[in-house]
Amino acid sequence: MTRIHGDWLDRPETQTVCAMLTSVGHQALFVGGCVRNTVLGEPVNDIDIATDARPETVIALARKEGLKPVPTGIDHGTITVVSGGLPHEVTTFRRDVETFGRHAVIAYTDDVTEDARRRDFTMNALYAGPDGGVTDPLNGLPDLRARRVRFIEDAEARIKEDYLRIMRFFRFHAWYGDPMGGLDPDGLAACAALSDGIETLSRERIGSELLKLLAAPDPAPSLASMQSAGCLARALPGANPRGLSILVALEAASGVAPNRVRRLAAIGGEDPAEHLRLSKKQTRDAAAIRRWLAEPVQAPGLGYRLGHDLGLDTVLVRAALLEQPLPIGFRSDLELGADAVFPLRAADLPALSGPALGERLRALENRWIASGFALNRDELLGGA
Repeated sequence: MTRIHGDWLDRPETQTVCAMLTSVGHQALFVGGCVRNTVLGEPVNDIDIATDARPETVIALARKEGLKPVPTGIDHGTITVVSGGLPHEVTTFRRDVETFGRHAVIAYTDDVTEDARRRDFTMNALYAGPDGGVTDPLNGLPDLRARRVRFIEDAEARIKEDYLRIMRFFRFHAWYGDPMGGLDPDGLAACAALSDGIETLSRERIGSELLKLLAAPDPAPSLASMQSAGCLARALPGANPRGLSILVALEAASGVAPNRVRRLAAIGGEDPAEHLRLSKKQTRDAAAIRRWLAEPVQAPGLGYRLGHDLGLDTVLVRAALLEQPLPIGFRSDLELGADAVFPLRAADLPALSGPALGERLRALENRWIASGFALNRDELLGGA
């Protein structure tokens, strides 16, 4: 039997939750991301446990053990059990009776295979006991080891249960798939055939998935496949990932961490704030990068106008879209601009007011920037 090992698995707080169930004859099986990521050697953030115990039983057992049960998703069989300050999502085995998008009519079951069949991808249908022994009811372990994102059983049927699975297919390939192996052809064909289903999803759900995809180490192959399948245009009309692979390479070469908003600005698209329901900060940052891409302003000016971080984003995206190398010394130029303080104020031009004052200040500011921020107040006023 395959066994997984990890610090998270051995934590007393987590083993206490398992023992709470197994000590009275119920199953306690880790499932989903914690198992998948451990097999892949990736970090584990969330602990999900599947069990045959019904939600009311989980609540009663947790209270008996002095743990804190929180009915975070009780309508779908999920109780968050807090042990030693650590949350563990404990969900009763389920089978789907009826599905419609993210909402489904479910029934509880004692069969782990039925529980596995309602999941999206084979790599997410892996279970492990408290001792790390892996249970693989749908033969997902070979797929996971090959880094192959494959829908469970019939791909079209899984997608029709929730069209967000189209977005998840591309996102999971970006994070966990084999970049050299390509996407699963059956899954890709199903996503292409059902791409219009993306338009039935809320924009918040689309935006959340696309931003998670863009945060992957290299999202370019997934985005390219998403475009060729007709799915990217459904999610964000007008988006074009042609410069994304270059941007990823420039980030790596310059030691800059991935940034999903920078990458979103690189692919463009029609009104991403509206189509993806971006936050105010995300909207502001993406718009600033796009605005300054076409301006004839180099790194020092970008640092001054946008600050170091957004200036850096703009330099990177511009180089990627123009397929040009990064400017020599751009880092120090950005820092120079970000630290610069314009030496003039409106009070320095008392003879002007209104629009004329604003226009003159802008002209002098541009002259000061062009000098490399070298001109001082007297030199600027002397040429005024």
